[in-house]
Amino acid sequence: QEELVESGGGLVQPGGSLRLSCTASRRTRGSHAMGWFRQAPGKEREFVACTDWSGGWTFVADSVKGRFTISIDNSKNIVFLQMNSLKPEDTAVYYCAAGPSFFPSTSYDYWGQGTQVTVSS
Repeated sequence: QEELVESGGGLVQPGGSLRLSCTASRRTRGSHAMGWFRQAPGKEREFVACTDWSGGWTFVADSVKGRFTISIDNSKNIVFLQMNSLKPEDTAVYYCAAGPSFFPSTSYDYWGQGTQVTVSS
């Protein structure tokens, strides 16, 4: 059974929007921290955003602040990443992760398989 399943990636033009979804299993639903990360070709994995299951606290990286929003649907065990005003530099594989702490990234125990986001005209 996959603990985290991402969906919603694809090809979008610069300035466009995408919404990524991450569906958690019963096990990962018990994790305190839920995060989104991304990795572009030839680059290290980068933190994007995190939240807890209450959705009352969120944190977004400076590189995407004002454009990306993380949110929760508790009834469906889904974590969303709404991405607006997308830029070519947002192109990456986006990963959902779950763990006991928000930081550092090494505290996340479970990782999804990733979903590709490509921003190009």
